[in-house]
Amino acid sequence: MYNIIGQALFISVLISFTLSGMALLVSRRSLTRSVFLAGFYADVLDFFYLPLRQIFLKFSDTRILDKWMSSLKNRAHASAFARTKKRVILAPHCMRSLDCPAHSTQTGIQCKLCGKCVFTQLKKDAEKYGYKVFIVTGSSFVKNILKMEAADGVLLIACDYEINKVMRALKGKKVITYGITMENDGCFGTKVDYHKVLGVFEDLKS
Repeated sequence: MYNIIGQALFISVLISFTLSGMALLVSRRSLTRSVFLAGFYADVLDFFYLPLRQIFLKFSDTRILDKWMSSLKNRAHASAFARTKKRVILAPHCMRSLDCPAHSTQTGIQCKLCGKCVFTQLKKDAEKYGYKVFIVTGSSFVKNILKMEAADGVLLIACDYEINKVMRALKGKKVITYGITMENDGCFGTKVDYHKVLGVFEDLKS
């Protein structure tokens, strides 16, 4: 009896290591090319995220794991996102100007289109492609925004950690997510490659 239990545990551990290892390899490859079964492997990495994060924390950099996972999920979600009809953009307040005159509400920073940062142009371009922009000061704002806005597509502009975090939080919530990674991390002075944003607008237009 104990032998059977031991063998079953050994097989379970072996399968877990094999699946998570394959998923990591596929996620890394997704950075440069399309991959097969992206959605399946994204689910595998979500399931094993916490132990994998501890491994990366000890032997590498957790930002690498989040980068691979967000890239893999983009591959998995791209075609479905292109079919969405009502979209919002969630972008971090750290991209705004240090002397931003806007104030904060329960749905984030209310941009005044002052022209001091990228958000003035982003809001104008986003509107052309059917997006509503929300500037958030933390991922806790996401649920409030989606309660007020019945969106089926959420475009995230953030660091890889926040993109992956929100993607995981919104999994199974009847919204399709897609992420654009910023050029640098930090609490202020962060930037996004705006050509990349425009490219996503064009590539994923409905």
